[in-house]
Amino acid sequence: MMYWQENEGDSNSFQIPKDVVDLVFAIQCKILPLDHGNALQQAVVESIPWISDEPQAAIHQIHVAESANGWNRPQDPSSELLWPSRRTRLVLRVPQHRVEDCQSLTGRTLDINGHELTVGPAKEKLLSKLTTIFARYVDTEGSDQDQIFIQGMADILQQRNIHAKKMMSGLLVKHDTEEGHLLTRKLMLAGLSIEDSVRLQQQGIGNRQLMGIGIFLPHKGIDAVKPS
Repeated sequence: MMYWQENEGDSNSFQIPKDVVDLVFAIQCKILPLDHGNALQQAVVESIPWISDEPQAAIHQIHVAESANGWNRPQDPSSELLWPSRRTRLVLRVPQHRVEDCQSLTGRTLDINGHELTVGPAKEKLLSKLTTIFARYVDTEGSDQDQIFIQGMADILQQRNIHAKKMMSGLLVKHDTEEGHLLTRKLMLAGLSIEDSVRLQQQGIGNRQLMGIGIFLPHKGIDAVKPS
């Protein structure tokens, strides 16, 4: 489903703050379950327990080669496994004062549902100035209705005084958790101010960001899918 308004210009004078950053870890891993968000969260929390109590922390789910700049995730219908390459990375989003604490992950081997993932060194990366951002997974709060999801997201943004001129949702994705199945949708937002874009990247949406849900990433744009 799409929600659309025409774009307006944004100022490029805004400087990206360094108080929340992405830590991009090299990894060695031969194979992972496609649905690994919950297992990855458990493994990381076991290694650095403080992350559970850090409100601005998030753990990105691991993705391999993608199409549409990350909007679509390729899935082999005969398999539910990922084969990471040398370029595949583990990314943690953390406040600046926790960057050094995360370095203890380097050299550890995490157990992800029986699959080994060895964590290498990390590089620090600032959040993006791009005003089109997307989340691969956003909790639908149990609803499978696209219109209800979009309206709920619009309400959340309005409560935060964040203005998105363009909004598009994607297909439902199901995740396994201890409580049962969790439904999510992809969400793309465009026409944000730079300040609002950074704020959403810092804050995310929902309370499952340690599972990789509700984390926003930069996207080059959605003009190619603009409705007629």
